[in-house]
This record gives sequence, structure tokens and C-alpha cells, in this order.
Amino acid sequence: MNGLSMRHCNPTLQCPCERRVGEISFRYDAPPEGETRFDLRGQPYHRSYWRCGLCGHEFSEHDMDLSGLYDGAYVEQTYGDRMRATFDRILALPPERSDNTGRVRRVLDFAAGHFPAGHRPSLLDVGAGLGVFPFRMKEAGWDCTALDPDPQAGQHLAEVVGVRALTGDFFDVRPDALGQFDVITLNKVIEHVEDPVAMLRKAASLLNPHGVLYVEVPDVAAAVDGPGRGEYFIEHHHVFSPASLVMTGERAGLEMVSLERLREPSGKYTLAMFAQSQKMVRKIVFK
Repeated sequence: MNGLSMRHCNPTLQCPCERRVGEISFRYDAPPEGETRFDLRGQPYHRSYWRCGLCGHEFSEHDMDLSGLYDGAYVEQTYGDRMRATFDRILALPPERSDNTGRVRRVLDFAAGHFPAGHRPSLLDVGAGLGVFPFRMKEAGWDCTALDPDPQAGQHLAEVVGVRALTGDFFDVRPDALGQFDVITLNKVIEHVEDPVAMLRKAASLLNPHGVLYVEVPDVAAAVDGPGRGEYFIEHHHVFSPASLVMTGERAGLEMVSLERLREPSGKYTLAMFAQSQKMVRKIVFK
């Protein structure tokens, strides 16, 4: 996930409601069960989510300074010294219990119908974390690059996962240091940044002609189970509706190719979208 600081909410999706239509969905005065206990440096824990009455998108609101959440401490506080053990445990999950198995299948199936037979796609996985996904894609024969802001994760990706690993904030890494890719994946990433439109716009600029962006985000459908859901943990600045995810892509110059609403084996409520450059889609349509 990306290292951009989380700050007091601003509706960065340019929703036409401009905060005139909507309501508070959940309030928190203490961390819900299961949330990572980040070091908040003594700040009182008060936050909420505001849901747009037009598109259904949910924005995190708080007055806490969370600028240090991703400055090298996220991986340490989330995994500690258990990165390799957690990586091995997830790889060993049977397919019916693995979110990653479904993710790999979706991307491979889409690519099989999109790229020419025999083509070896290049992949950039942004916010790769443990690297379980690029590991499986490498096994499938893809040319994989993994980017993560945390140096500990970067070392793990290079030494354990065995892919080209880059360490840095996605917004700060120069495009020429990244290259161009057939597929760029942001799996549970853009909800962590204040301006997901900017993140998708940069990702779109790194796609090859006919390249594809794959995005997974937490789904507002999780609200049906109440405020204790992981989709609403403190590190999630946004929780998306199908409409708001498509809208976010459009404002980044992308056009949705397919959108799926999932309940993953882990129980997560997830939206999964494939998208391409609007210019490329229109070129194909009007050719």
C-alpha cells in the first residue's frame, strides 16, 4: 500500500453532491476488534465515516494526525517478524479458503481473452506487501515487478518472492524508473490514499497500449454487518460503492471494462474492476 499520509477527510472524488447530500454512517471512539493498534502518539481516538447520498461512497473523517502510519512502521506493526511465516501460511491455504487464488484466476482469465496467445504479460503490482499475488503470477509465467513503500517489504519481495522489487512511494517514484506494463494491479491499495483519482491517473500513464488496470477495493456492502468490519479500519480512507469506483476510474481517464461484487473466502466484501484508458477503449470502439 502507498505511503501517502492520511489526513482529515476531503471528498477528493469530486462528487457532485459537494457534501450537501449524505449522512454519518459509523462513529468510533476506540479501535474496533481486530484493528492494528498503531502508535497514535497519545492522540484521542475519534473518527467516523460519512456516506454520500448520491453515489454511496464513504469517506473517513477524523482530526488525528496519521502522517506516520506508513513511514516504515506499517509492515512492522502489522506483521512484526512474521512476514515470511505469514507469506508461507497464505500460500499454503487451500483454494477454497484463499482470496489470492480467486484474484489470480480473475487476472489470468481476463488476460487470456485480452492478450494474444503466447504473449508473456508484464505486471506491476503496486503496494505488493507480502507479495503472495506476484509470486503466483510469476509461477504462471508472467514478468513481475512489485512496488512497496516499506523497505522491509521490499527486501522480502526481492529475496523471498523473487521478483523485481522497487521500494518507494508510488507518487514519488519516477515513471522512467518503473517502465510500462501490460497489467497494473492495485489490490486493496487505493482506499489507503487521500486522492485515489491521482493514483489511478498515474497508474494509467504507465500502461502499454492495450494495457489493463485491475483494482480491488473494500465494498460499502460491508456496512450491513455493522461498524466492526475490517473494511472500516482506521487505515481505510475510502470505502467504495460500485458507482463511486467507476466514477473514480473515469476521473482518472479510465473506462470500466468489467466490475464484479465479491464476498471473498476471508469474508471480505470486495469490488474488483478491470479498466483501460478511455482513449484506447474509444479507439477500439470507433475504429
